[in-house]
Amino acid sequence: MADIERRLRRARYLNELFPMDRRVFRDRTNPLETLSPMDIRERYRFFPETILFLVNMLNLERATERSCPLPPLISTLAALHFLATGTHHIVTTGLHGIPRSSVSRAVKQFTDSVCLHLNDFVFFPNIENVQRTVQKQFYNIAGFPQVVGVVDGTHIRIQAPSANEDDYVNRKGFHSLNVQMICDATFRFVDVVAKWPGSVHDSRIFRESAIRQRFERGEIDGLLLGDSGYGCKRYLMTPYQNTDSPCKERFNISLCRTRVVIEQAFGVLKRRFPCLHYGLRVKPDRVAKITVACVILHNIGLERQDMFSRTCEDDTDQPHVVYEGDGSGNSYRDHIAESFF
Repeated sequence: MADIERRLRRARYLNELFPMDRRVFRDRTNPLETLSPMDIRERYRFFPETILFLVNMLNLERATERSCPLPPLISTLAALHFLATGTHHIVTTGLHGIPRSSVSRAVKQFTDSVCLHLNDFVFFPNIENVQRTVQKQFYNIAGFPQVVGVVDGTHIRIQAPSANEDDYVNRKGFHSLNVQMICDATFRFVDVVAKWPGSVHDSRIFRESAIRQRFERGEIDGLLLGDSGYGCKRYLMTPYQNTDSPCKERFNISLCRTRVVIEQAFGVLKRRFPCLHYGLRVKPDRVAKITVACVILHNIGLERQDMFSRTCEDDTDQPHVVYEGDGSGNSYRDHIAESFF
C-alpha cells in the first residue's frame, strides 16, 4: 500500500513539473498546415508537394491491435526530420509529439519503403539519345569525350559495430562504411553500392560490383572517370602517374576537372541529409539502407526540381572516338590523350 501511495505522489509531482507532457504526446498536428513552405523545406529538406508525393508513393500504413498507428504523413515527416538533422530520436519526439519508439519505427519503415524504389530512381539510362546528352554535358565541362559517369567512394561514419569491428576502421582511423557511387553531370546518382566496410579499398568495391560487369559486357556505351585508386580499363579512365608529355598533362587536367563532379555531388548529398555527414548510430546494415534511401530521395528531389542541380549545357557536339588498338586500358588512354589533348 505504501508503495502504491509513493508512486501516486511521484506521478502527481511529475505532472505538476511537466504539465505539457501528456498533451504533447496527444498532439499530432500537421506541420504542413502550420509552417510556411520555406520553413518546411528547411526542416524536412523538401517542399510540401514533394512530401505529399512521397506519402502517396510509399505504403506506410501499419496495422496494429495494441494502439493507434502513426498516420503515414507523420511517419514520413519524422523520418525526413531525422535524415535532415541526424539528431537523436528524442529531438524528433519533442518536435512531433510522438514517442521515441514510434520515431525509431517510422525511420526504419520509411527507409525500407524508399529502398524498394531503388531501380525506379537510380539507374543508368539505356536510351541512346539520353546517353549522348550525358556525354555532351560532361564534354562541355573540360573537353573529355564519351564520359557517361564519374565514380568514387565516400565514407559514412558509423558507431563501432559489435562484430568484425576492425574491418570497419578506415584509413583515417574511424569506423565507417565505404559507399561507391556514380553520378552524371547534373549530380544525379546512377549507381550506388552500400555494403562494404570502411577498410575495403575503392578498387575492390568496383571490381566486385555489378556495374563493372555491365561495362565488361558492353551494355553501357561510354567511359567512367575515376581517380588514381582505380585501375585503368578500356571503359574506366584514370589519371597518368607520370606525365612525360604536354598531351598527358592536359589529359590529367581535363580528367580532374571533370571528375570533381562526383565530389561536388557528395557534398550536395551530405548537406541535404546531414545524418550521412555527422554519422549514424545504428548497425551497419541499417546504415546501408539509410544511405541508399538518401540517394533515392536526392534523385527524387532532382527529378521534381525540388533541390539545387548543376546547370549543364549539351549543345556542343563532342568528337567521335575511333580506336583500333589492342583494347587495353593504358593504350586506349594513350590514344585519347594523343588524339584530343
